[in-house]
Amino acid sequence: MKNRDQINDKYKLNIKDLFETEESFFKEIENLYKEIDKIKSYEGKILDNSNNLFELLSLSENIEKSVEKVFVFAHLTNDFDLEDKTGNEYFGYAYKLYQEMGVASAYIIPELLESDYEVVKKFIEENDKLKKYERLLKEIYRSKNHILGKSEELILSKLSEVISYPESAYSKLVDVDLKFDSVLNAKGETIELNESSYKILMESQDRNVRKNTFETFYEGYKNIINTTSELLAANVKKDNEMANLRKYNTALEAALDNNDVDIKVYKTLLNAIEENLDIIYRQWDIRKESLGVDELHLYDLSVPIIKNYEKKYSYEEASELIKEALEVLGEYYSDVLKKAFNENWIDVFPNKNKRSGAYCTCVYKTHPYVLTNYNERYDDVATLAHELGHAMHYYYALENNNYCDYNYTIFVAEVASQVNEALLAFHILNTSSNKEEKICILDELIRHFKSSVIRQTMFAEFEEIIHDKEQNGEILTKENLCNTYYDLNKKYFGNNIVVDDKIKYEWSRVPHFYYNFYVYQYSTGYIAALKIARDIFDKKEGALEKYLRFLSLGATKSPVESLKVAGVDLTDKSVFQEAFLEFNREMDEFEALYKGGVNNE
Repeated sequence: MKNRDQINDKYKLNIKDLFETEESFFKEIENLYKEIDKIKSYEGKILDNSNNLFELLSLSENIEKSVEKVFVFAHLTNDFDLEDKTGNEYFGYAYKLYQEMGVASAYIIPELLESDYEVVKKFIEENDKLKKYERLLKEIYRSKNHILGKSEELILSKLSEVISYPESAYSKLVDVDLKFDSVLNAKGETIELNESSYKILMESQDRNVRKNTFETFYEGYKNIINTTSELLAANVKKDNEMANLRKYNTALEAALDNNDVDIKVYKTLLNAIEENLDIIYRQWDIRKESLGVDELHLYDLSVPIIKNYEKKYSYEEASELIKEALEVLGEYYSDVLKKAFNENWIDVFPNKNKRSGAYCTCVYKTHPYVLTNYNERYDDVATLAHELGHAMHYYYALENNNYCDYNYTIFVAEVASQVNEALLAFHILNTSSNKEEKICILDELIRHFKSSVIRQTMFAEFEEIIHDKEQNGEILTKENLCNTYYDLNKKYFGNNIVVDDKIKYEWSRVPHFYYNFYVYQYSTGYIAALKIARDIFDKKEGALEKYLRFLSLGATKSPVESLKVAGVDLTDKSVFQEAFLEFNREMDEFEALYKGGVNNE
């Protein structure tokens, strides 16, 4: 794998629009400490008059904008090379600054909540400048019953770095320290096994390569299972204790309330999957028949169905394909998308010690920043489209909202990304005349439904179960965690597939288990995205306009209400049933094309 300095600059993120030099980065931090100190001067005086409240909120907003800029710069610099001393130091300084701001401002919400919202409401009526912060203030008072007193909030702020230790330790463990044995590819070449090469090798047409890769990969996670078990158990206990401190019944309730999402959405998702397990199992029968194997194993689920069809997409080809597929979203959307490709908004290729996976982040009134590890497969094209969906959602939100209203909640974050992926697939299916390519895309859609809806819902159920176990006094040992995860695999995959024993270590591979009930949103996001993308692609009247309005909302509406603007009501069970009908249609089309005959020698 190449070192960072061996990658052409045109494929690297330009973060100099944040800070040109190291000197300017540290100068900003120095100035911010002085500004943060000013926050303390308002303690005990916030509600003396409307002007005090406005001054404090304005000061906090300006500081937060700058802290966001410092944090994103440091985070990206660190992620480019996780072993680089400079990036590590930048991130350490940025995190300390972030923590200091949290400590300095810890009194604000408790002090506000010492009075009723009626006091603040009168301030807003008499001082027009406070109108800008009305939604933010309403949101604070919505959570009044779950905010602690000044001293307690201050203590929690000071402990924030310690509280986040399980997640940070896990990241270092799996991204830097975890090493796997090498494996052989189909050509007999020795391959260094990591997250990126694992995905490629699991698509090998050589079943022995897949099996060996699967077993070697999870043997690596087995070797660190004692440590990952301790880290996840500590994180679950932290979630439960924090929920209890804030007077929630469960950590799940706390996590959903934080995003203003009704727990009914979570339960409806799990129930919908439960009721449609037969449809889920159908894909294994199709895959078993297509691959011509006596029994289907978990290591058979990623291999493309068409044996000799392997299309590589250069980054330039992927860029053009994505731009073509997303033209349906309108001229303005397309123009901004071109800027993302032309103005170094994307960090494209993997390099040694670069953070694995892909993500998008943003700084207000600059532009989004996308990090990927591109390897020229269709999956990488789809991932790129996915992250650009996040980028465009950020862009629309920050262009149309004040700073305090632009940053939409996690619950809607996966919608725009999944819309882009679906539109990419629909575009190829509609324009390609190659039967093999169509079968591959349909196979990808089926596998994507599995990974984004079924697998993420399984993750969500795992999270709920282990949090409940810990809350009820069970000790989350490695055996408890592994057995719980293995049993869920048996449930979600059914009897028509061999659930290989080593899959029980897979939970230790999932960083999202440290994000406090994040993963279910991939499922709800994809279900919402399927409907939105299908309606736009089919040119349903008003569908595009509704979607663009949704992208522009930021945090101005609750997440569930935001999706209603886009035409999706996730409190309605029929939305979930509609998604499974679409899934069934994809399997029908796949079977019809495949049984129509392909060259699969």
